[in-house]
Amino acid sequence: MQRLSARFASALAARLVKRWPGLYKALNNGGPVSCDVDRARSVFSRALPCLSFAYAVINRTLIQAVSGEREIHVIDLGFGDPKLWVPYIRAVADNGCDGPLCLKITCVSRNKEAQESLGARLVKEAESLKISFQFNPVNAGLRELTLDMLQIKTGEALALTSILGLHVLLAEDDRVDAHFGLRRSNEVKECKRMNKFLEMVKSIGPKAMLLVEQESNHNSSRLVDRFVEGLHFYSALFDSVDAAFGGLSRPDRTVLEEMLGKEIENIVAGEGMEREARHERYSMWAVRLTRAGFRPIRLWYEVMEEARRAVENYGSGGFKIASQKGSLMICWHDRPIYAVSAWNCISFC
Repeated sequence: MQRLSARFASALAARLVKRWPGLYKALNNGGPVSCDVDRARSVFSRALPCLSFAYAVINRTLIQAVSGEREIHVIDLGFGDPKLWVPYIRAVADNGCDGPLCLKITCVSRNKEAQESLGARLVKEAESLKISFQFNPVNAGLRELTLDMLQIKTGEALALTSILGLHVLLAEDDRVDAHFGLRRSNEVKECKRMNKFLEMVKSIGPKAMLLVEQESNHNSSRLVDRFVEGLHFYSALFDSVDAAFGGLSRPDRTVLEEMLGKEIENIVAGEGMEREARHERYSMWAVRLTRAGFRPIRLWYEVMEEARRAVENYGSGGFKIASQKGSLMICWHDRPIYAVSAWNCISFC
């Protein structure tokens, strides 16, 4: 709790100092303490069971969604974790089908070095399994992504995955709302950028879109709402990190908490377009996606009982898996912290 309190205190201090841009710039003249996001994500994936369970569900759901297809194109909207894609390629090979199969994975990311590393690893894996494989790196963020960059070909069975990243498209210049506190925390506000993106996704008719997001609402224009929600959410997350500390080195723990601290600062100190950590609950995502013409589809988790038990028996216990209105909630005790869901387009069902 002491470390969490320090993170929130630091975020509040940053918010106050930002009132004097010159002072804020001077204090950060040497540049902010760098946060190795890729390393932090790797530590997160290794230390906590959340992503490993989500990956198992995503893997199986993707296999089922494109079952029987000869040309498969999966688009990764920004995470690019080999711990998801290497097992997926193996599952595609094991699933088998009559005749040749062609698999393409597109990875959308600004991190060119990480893309090159991922591509080399996946190509090597596919070659060892004798699968026709193509890796398509797209060096861009979600805001800059266009349909042409995805290199979609006629006849491809499409699927998308978005892991802890789609919420950045909710960032908008809402400083007036923030100043006057015009929007309640539980309202689902229209967002042109998100609507445009979902229209683009719908236009390509994916068999499935797999979504993993933080199960908390940090997209209120009211600071007090974001602060309280953030305190509850990150309290549970820091508690789970404490429970896993036995398996973490001190440097690993530091880099992980630095990443979480950056999120907290963005939630508390950021406004307008710079505030990208706009996490929303599954119920709000369901409203957005339904309005855009999507519907929830079955998550293939019944065969994942072994993965479920591994999560719930992880470490000294505390993690749970719960079903909620078509989604799977990864919980720390009784507090949902991540939601996994699957969607497709109504017009392409």
